[in-house]
Amino acid sequence: MLNILLRTFIVYIAVLFIVRVMGKGELSKLDPFQIVILFMMAELAALPIETPEISILAGLTALLSLLLLQVIFSFLSLKSRAFKNLVNGKASIIIEKGKVNLHEMKRLRMTLDELSQQLRLKNYPSINDIDYAIIEANGDMSIIPNPNKSPASREDLNISYKDKKLPLILIGDGILYLDNMNYLNISEEALKRSMRKQGLKDYSQVFICFSDEDGKLHILPKSEARKFNKNQGWEVE
Repeated sequence: MLNILLRTFIVYIAVLFIVRVMGKGELSKLDPFQIVILFMMAELAALPIETPEISILAGLTALLSLLLLQVIFSFLSLKSRAFKNLVNGKASIIIEKGKVNLHEMKRLRMTLDELSQQLRLKNYPSINDIDYAIIEANGDMSIIPNPNKSPASREDLNISYKDKKLPLILIGDGILYLDNMNYLNISEEALKRSMRKQGLKDYSQVFICFSDEDGKLHILPKSEARKFNKNQGWEVE
């Protein structure tokens, strides 16, 4: 009995340490890789407790190996968007300007009934009320509603609405998102011209660059990247 109690305590401390090392960002998402990690952690943590023949050292080694694998995959995902898409998948636009992308739905193996159910759960019973519906990499659905159908709508107030674009990231931590640029029909030359205006010569100097709803580019250099200070809030370096 004492042996089981001791093993449980040691494994609990080890799992708690691993979860803390993984960080809040990892725990906030449930992409395929994270789901596999969590399932494997549960199985590996139970083995040395339930099976006395397995040494506690072997159990801890397996858990730490899993942590190492998670850290390596997370690092590679930060450095390579192609690797991240391969492991975690990427977002898919299934409704664009009120039109359903049947090809993308077929690729995701999603039926119209399932789509309608998801929309109802998001309080949008009609496709006509939606500008964009996006299936995120973790399987959740994000919806950008039609502005004319929003509460206190422009339609009710007879106010015209200027067509908006889908906000997308073009550069993230020095990595160029070519598929997003192609979607917004923005050339690399146009992007580089905007960068040169801020004295930036290379993508590696950019922390984040995104296009807003009006198509305007916003560029934040790494030299001015904001970081959180728990005493002073957000500040510029």
